[in-house]
Parts: sequence; structure tokens; C-alpha cells
Amino acid sequence: MWVCPETIYRFIYDPANRHYGLTQYLPRGHKRRRKHKGRRVHSSRIANRTSIRARPQDVNDRSAFGHFEGDSIEGRKSVGDGIHTEVERKTRMVFATKVAALTSAEGIAAQMRIFAALPPQARRSTTMDNGTEMHRHYDLVTELGMDTYFADPYSAYQRGTNEHHNGRIRRYLPKNTDLAGVNEEELQDIVDEINNQPRKCLRWATAHEAFHTELALLTTDQCCTSN
Repeated sequence: MWVCPETIYRFIYDPANRHYGLTQYLPRGHKRRRKHKGRRVHSSRIANRTSIRARPQDVNDRSAFGHFEGDSIEGRKSVGDGIHTEVERKTRMVFATKVAALTSAEGIAAQMRIFAALPPQARRSTTMDNGTEMHRHYDLVTELGMDTYFADPYSAYQRGTNEHHNGRIRRYLPKNTDLAGVNEEELQDIVDEINNQPRKCLRWATAHEAFHTELALLTTDQCCTSN
């Protein structure tokens, strides 16, 4: 017999054990356990929206490099600022940048800052949620040649890679943090620390090492093709 993570969570969230106050020791500190598959809701009205169900299998199984998941982290609601994040699915490399507001204009500007700095083979697609800040996603298609996919509404589990890494950032910047007091340099320090943590899913390489190994392979493939 052994204790698995599910056993631990069931014990922590069992009503008979609430008096222990164990939720405070969880990474996100949720007092109530959240449903895995969310709610069933109506379809989104985002123009030119492609469902995650049409995403190729090599993206789903992480065998292809250059496919991201994107979302926003909200700061204090009274301020309205936030952070846009993108995570590469195969290597778990996190990219993040501050946004002044969670709007479509700020969202696409943040994505352009992140993706325009990467070679085309390293930014092939991104999968997003259905927030208003994602409504100008088609600019990524027309200007950068990327594919864009959308998870089903209220189905964050379909973008689990991004949700997990947003949770890692939340360990440094908890909910209701006034992000106006966090500058871009401080944010990048947090991202760098996350990207340089050894990961079991990467055979104990860091995301930074895995990502730059993939970039090196792209360069090698290009040289072989040109020759």
C-alpha cells in the first residue's frame, strides 16, 4: 500500500478534518476543492475561433515543439492590471509579461512581445481560454503565422499546463496582489527562478535547458536542410 496525492487531498478536504486547517499548507491554499471538469456552458462568440478539439495529436501528446498555452493572471480587481503568460507544452518553458489591463488590445500586445522574439518554428500555435483579452487572437495568425486554439468555456483543465504554471507564479504573487508594485524586472526574476527549477517530467532537466535544447535542434535541422 502507498499514499498517492489523491489520498492526501481527500484527507485534507474531508469535512471531518477541517479543524486541522491543512488547506493553508497547499500550494494554492484553496479552502474548497474545485471540480476537475468545470461547468457545461454555451459556446464562445470569439470570431475565427478554432476549438481545442481540432488541435493536432502531436500537440496533444507533447511530441511537437513550439506549441503554447496562454492565459492571464489578474492582479487586484480595483486596479485592473495583470500578467499575460504563455507556457510551451513540451518543455514547460514559461514566458510572462505585465499588462496594464485585461483587455484585447493589451492581450495581443503581450503575445506579440513574447512570440515575435522567437523563431517561427518555436511558436507554431497557442491554446487559450475564452476571456476578452484573447479576442484579437487572429492577429497571431495573420502577422506571425501561428495557429490558435481555444479550450471549451469553463474547462481550465484542458489547459492544465498553463494553469499549473500560473499557480507557480501565484506562489510568489498571491491573489489580490497589487501588481502595480511589481515591475517587469521583478516579474522576470520570478519567471527565471521557475524556469531553472529541475523538473521530474523533464527527467530532471530544467525548462530553460529543455527549451534551448529544442532551439539548438532547430538550428541543426536548418543547417542540414540548407546543405
